[in-house]
Amino acid sequence: MADLDRRTQVLAAIVQHFVTTAEPVGSNTIIVSYKFEVSPATIRNEMATLEKEGLIFQPHTSSGRVPTELGYRKFVEEIADYGSATIKAQKLLESVWAEYTAEKAKEKIYDAVNILARACNNVSFATIPNSPRTFFLGLSNVLKQPEFQQDPFRASQVVEMLENDDNFLNTLSQLSVDEEPQIFIGQENIIAQIQSCSIVVCKYRVGDYEGLLGILGPTRMDYAFHVAMLQEIKKLL
Repeated sequence: MADLDRRTQVLAAIVQHFVTTAEPVGSNTIIVSYKFEVSPATIRNEMATLEKEGLIFQPHTSSGRVPTELGYRKFVEEIADYGSATIKAQKLLESVWAEYTAEKAKEKIYDAVNILARACNNVSFATIPNSPRTFFLGLSNVLKQPEFQQDPFRASQVVEMLENDDNFLNTLSQLSVDEEPQIFIGQENIIAQIQSCSIVVCKYRVGDYEGLLGILGPTRMDYAFHVAMLQEIKKLL
């Protein structure tokens, strides 16, 4: 606004303040918020002239001023900085788009885990994009298996491991996993609590996001079927 005359700068300040706050703006607010190096009386004189020109008005006798439609028109045609607005819009859209795509990726992963849990009758899990945690479903499927119904302590260990995100994430990060499903049977797992279980796991990619997607169940598992399930669910992703 430095290249504008003072009266136009005052109009710009009133428009910007009202757009931001929806509150009428007075002379003191203009001076403090927009760093005018003049007295309040000078600003009030400029506001009085703007009001005579039909560019601002006073909605109540004790309130500040707000722009008129004519004031908005002058602002958009003569004052608004469209270059800066474009840069601001681009940055905001980049941020919102990143959040949006991350949320859509999470939705797809949640759906994949849900489908796997229903189809495989075991625990299905995935690491979540942009989040230091895992998402899993189907714990009740595993707990219904004979191995765990007959050994409640073993079942409680599996529950404890799954509910400890840090522990499970650390385990997954130490496994050698690539795009194709990998099978870790019994004691090949590196956490004692799940050495009675097997894991079938692979990497997934959704847009720019990637993580791990897998199935956990007792070592008495149909491995070929679970590998095929992971391969097929990845196609859906």
